[in-house]
Amino acid sequence: MTPTETQERPDTGKSWLRDHSELGVCVLLLALGALVLTDALTMNVDLTQRGPVGPKTVPIVVGAGLLVVAVLLAVDVLRGGRGEAEGGEDIDLSEPADWRTVLLLTGVFLATAVLIEPLGFPIAGALLFWGAAYALGSRHLQRDPLIAAGLSLLTYVVFNNLLGVPLPGGPLMGAL
Repeated sequence: MTPTETQERPDTGKSWLRDHSELGVCVLLLALGALVLTDALTMNVDLTQRGPVGPKTVPIVVGAGLLVVAVLLAVDVLRGGRGEAEGGEDIDLSEPADWRTVLLLTGVFLATAVLIEPLGFPIAGALLFWGAAYALGSRHLQRDPLIAAGLSLLTYVVFNNLLGVPLPGGPLMGAL
């Protein structure tokens, strides 16, 4: 046996696990697929459905798809397949993560979750759109709030009035 063959052969279980770390994704997909299938199959539905496709169909297809992908990925990994590292086409992989942006976006999402009930979707949505734009680098302080308000009102009208999905209107919608 040559010295290079000895170096390539894994000596411990730890290096085998490191070489097959994609199996963790397989386990996650398997667990998620099992959860989705269990939830779909135990779902209580009205038996008077119209048409061949009921409310269980999509969750069952998604759950089964997750299980199939988990098994196929596990087979590929065990046969020696490896995931390709990020190519970094539009990012510089040598730069560290931008935690300021991540924390700003997290704060904006949490603030929206807290404020949507007392302020309503139009105001909370405008804060969400404007805050996300600011966190991602836009610094047009006159234009961005106007666009955010327009997007928020448009989203509210489409969901609440056209699609029939009730969103909290807040104090502004009560006055109109």
